[in-house]
Amino acid sequence: MIKRAAILLLSVLLPLTVQADKFEQGKHYDVIAEQVSARPEVKEYFSFYCGGCNAFEPVAQSIAAKLPNNTEFKKVHVDFIRAASPEIQNMLARAYLVAKNQDKGDEVASAIFNQIHQNRIPFSNENDIRSLVLLHGIDGDTYDKAIKSFSVMGAARQMKKEQDELSKSRVLSGVPMLIVNGKYKINNAALDSRNFQQEMQQLIDYLLEKDQVKS
Repeated sequence: MIKRAAILLLSVLLPLTVQADKFEQGKHYDVIAEQVSARPEVKEYFSFYCGGCNAFEPVAQSIAAKLPNNTEFKKVHVDFIRAASPEIQNMLARAYLVAKNQDKGDEVASAIFNQIHQNRIPFSNENDIRSLVLLHGIDGDTYDKAIKSFSVMGAARQMKKEQDELSKSRVLSGVPMLIVNGKYKINNAALDSRNFQQEMQQLIDYLLEKDQVKS
């Protein structure tokens, strides 16, 4: 019985050991905080106006779908890309939050990216954004109430606060950027471009487990 338990434990730890040999701190990831977040999470800092974020969106959605059940994938929209006014960028962030709360986050995010980067149709005002969101199964009254709600407005302010704090500390210098458990910043450029998505998933899995194994 003891031998079987030892074998089972080894089978769990072995993949992490293999990944530890593959991924290096200071190369594939940086430690940006002493403590991990209260709950397991992966945060993507992005902008709808960023071409790289547009290309990364299918990868982000795939990663989110493969995370453990206790781990949340969070998207944090930034507004420092000067392709639209701060007001329009804030409205897009809030529209995404409304859609996410209605379980339409991925669908609406993809639609916004497509309008900007594929169709090249600019958002000129709030009605442009509202019209796009309503095409994806969200009721008009529900949207109108939610977009100005305390929870959505507060979440958008929190996005801005995180952006400003990470920019000030020079952690956030470009997007897309992923941070795991509030502690580990992934260095995208260090991953193999020929096997990028798989390596990204492996690195995220490794970092999610890193502190759990230590404890």
